[in-house]
Amino acid sequence: MAATIEELTINYEEDGQQLVKETGKVVLSKGAWTTIIYRYNNWKPALEAYDKDMYTIRRYQKKNGEYMPKSKFNISSAKQAQQIVDALSDWLSVEEGK
Repeated sequence: MAATIEELTINYEEDGQQLVKETGKVVLSKGAWTTIIYRYNNWKPALEAYDKDMYTIRRYQKKNGEYMPKSKFNISSAKQAQQIVDALSDWLSVEEGK
């Protein structure tokens, strides 16, 4: 487990091969509950290469000095990511217009 936000990662290695490669990390909130969005790629053995960009939002709770994973949401495609961006942009523009 990680003691600091900087140590939190979704990088994952097995038998010397990095299977999940974190390529981006943005901390959305800090504190006892921390939220981070990651960009990453999965290793595809058949292709011997990393697959397309993927995204995940992770929530961690800090207990006894360690961050524990509590929940995650995987964004399944670039299309879904864009739909999330569009929905939030629409809602925020309505809020700003009030």
